[in-house]
Amino acid sequence: MITETIDRSEQSLSAKERRGKRVAFAIVGYKTVLWAVIIVAVITGTVLLPVKGWLIEALEWTQGLGIWGYVFVVAFYIVACVFLLPGSILTLGAGLIFGLVGGVITVSIGSTLGACAAFLVGRTVARNWIARKVAANEKFAAIDQAVTHQGFKIVLLTRLSPVFPFNVLNYAFGLTNISFWKYALGSWIGMIPGTVMYVYFGAALGSFAELAAGNVEKGVAGRLFFWFGLAATIVVTVFVTRIARKALKQAVENRAAEATENEIDPQI
Repeated sequence: MITETIDRSEQSLSAKERRGKRVAFAIVGYKTVLWAVIIVAVITGTVLLPVKGWLIEALEWTQGLGIWGYVFVVAFYIVACVFLLPGSILTLGAGLIFGLVGGVITVSIGSTLGACAAFLVGRTVARNWIARKVAANEKFAAIDQAVTHQGFKIVLLTRLSPVFPFNVLNYAFGLTNISFWKYALGSWIGMIPGTVMYVYFGAALGSFAELAAGNVEKGVAGRLFFWFGLAATIVVTVFVTRIARKALKQAVENRAAEATENEIDPQI
């Protein structure tokens, strides 16, 4: 009688666990589909809608706002990062409006806060789902561990490289287990060279008409930054590959050691 009661309890518990898992998967699936739809909509809107023109109009509007102009440009940058809008227009525009020093300070604050906002959105929405996937795959776990331990260096190097898309990286790092403060510091420092260069280009423009037309003369500085960024790309690729391989090898060795201990002492 007692045994039957225990069996029924275990079956009931097992059924509840299965229902709980189905509900959890349904919620994750719903969130995944929802965010996929949102991302596709944002990207489609960016391509089809005159986003560039709207950003330039917004920048023109800030010209007569005094100190509030700086605040609004920072706010525009945060929105642009979260919604995957092109930040280069805002960077060039800040140089045109505020000059080199004011533009660099404004863009540095705006781009860092925007990158952090997108990072937190990515971590809040999808990190738990990614964590489950990572736990089930040694290679993913190794890469995640590598980014966690060497996060500052990886963020810094990827920010120096023009190959890695800025807005996509913000969300991608949010899916890893990297420390928020390492990410924020690495992003801020790594973005400074590109910020200075593009603000300088913007400060050299004569009007918003030139900005709208894309008449940005990059010259020698642009070519130097390209080669510098290419070198950073090679370095970060080699660096990430090496530490991921090392982390994967360590994970395999740890698993082998655990298996050996279990064979020696089967009661563990």
